[in-house]
Amino acid sequence: MPRGAKALQILNDEIVACNRCPELRSYCAEVARVRRRAYADHEYWGKPVPSFGDPAASVMALGLAPGAHGSNRTGRPFTGDGSGDFMFPVLHEAGFASQPNSTSRNDGMKLSGLWISAVVRCAPPTNKPTPQEQRNCAPWLDREIDTLPNLRVVVCLGKIAFDGLLAWAQRTAGSETMQPRATFVFAHGAEYALPRGLTVIASYHPSLQNTNTGKLTRPMFLAVFRRARQIAGLR
Repeated sequence: MPRGAKALQILNDEIVACNRCPELRSYCAEVARVRRRAYADHEYWGKPVPSFGDPAASVMALGLAPGAHGSNRTGRPFTGDGSGDFMFPVLHEAGFASQPNSTSRNDGMKLSGLWISAVVRCAPPTNKPTPQEQRNCAPWLDREIDTLPNLRVVVCLGKIAFDGLLAWAQRTAGSETMQPRATFVFAHGAEYALPRGLTVIASYHPSLQNTNTGKLTRPMFLAVFRRARQIAGLR
């Protein structure tokens, strides 16, 4: 296993064992115990969800948090829920995913040039993590970015992910000069330069609320990931 891949596996193992937010851990475990009727015969993951993808990735897709009956059930980001059903066909068309459907950790999905992560690793009630829960999870993102040597672009899926990445930039800027926080305005397709040579591209989150209403369409989403490939220098 390459050194970067091994470091990311160690990091993922630590994430799965994390207990910084006991209430979230209890909530995820209870959801896994009770289960939704449609998944009554499924074995839920019920723990913090590790990231997934290519250790040599130059693009990261950064989401909000696992869904209670999506990633909290399957144990892989954006797998087994409506958001993933919308996203993975786009990633496949954009050349990042080996197949258009993501159903389980063992479905054979491979990512090329892409790493999928989230600002919060446990499923929060009503999909709304508290500011403290976001702060508790922030060190995982810091280490993750440090451990992805080829990372050039981060696609932030929704405003909470966008704000989480900006918080990382402020924590790690060091001697680099950053624009004032007010100049970073969340809007679909907006691009900004960040420290360490990273570019952030903002996108609406592929939630059913956005995709079913037409706020986010497949062409809009595909354009974001094609632009990410272009900036990252991927063929």
